[in-house]
Amino acid sequence: MSNLIEKGTKIIGVGRNYVDNNPAPMPKEPVLFLKPTSSYLANGGTIEIPASMEKVGVWYEAELAVVIGKKARDVSEADALDYVAGYAFGLDMTAKELQATIKASGLPWLLAKGLDTFTPISEMIPKSQVPDPHDLELWLKVDGELKQKGSTRDMIFKIPYLISHISSFMTLLEGDVILTGTPEGIGAVKAGQKITAGITGLVDVNFNAELRGIPVST
Repeated sequence: MSNLIEKGTKIIGVGRNYVDNNPAPMPKEPVLFLKPTSSYLANGGTIEIPASMEKVGVWYEAELAVVIGKKARDVSEADALDYVAGYAFGLDMTAKELQATIKASGLPWLLAKGLDTFTPISEMIPKSQVPDPHDLELWLKVDGELKQKGSTRDMIFKIPYLISHISSFMTLLEGDVILTGTPEGIGAVKAGQKITAGITGLVDVNFNAELRGIPVST
């Protein structure tokens, strides 16, 4: 994880942002949620699965992360990429069963998305090394089996729009991260399994999944 990412104050997640992973009707504007920066996990770290989720595991979502390079407020789409310092590969880990319960109650997703280690992330890739962030291949394997492979071409809301839209509601600060959504293929990872993933030609990451706490007796 880069020092710039560590300086950030927030992680903004974007839900339902890929054509191939989105049931009709399409969202009319971005679906946004916040994750705490305490959920970051550097490359090579261990994703902690709460003991209460031992049997079902937690779900992985491979995403392109946008790293903000300077204070951004009320930014236009035309100028939005000027506020980007770089990109990273990120995982939006989700306690899916807990999320379903929370959503059914009409409550925020924080507890399903914001646990410690629930935002594994790579080192930042400088913007100069990414000519077109909308032409990148994301991939993810669990124990060597390919689970996700998709292109950022399939984003519904592109990065300039996301930056402009988000900055019209809240100020983005240096080091803040936007997780831009995930292509199809999301699923569960359980204790003892290993995730390898990355952005083709740019960065690879690996994370082990382990149980946190005392297993629930049956």
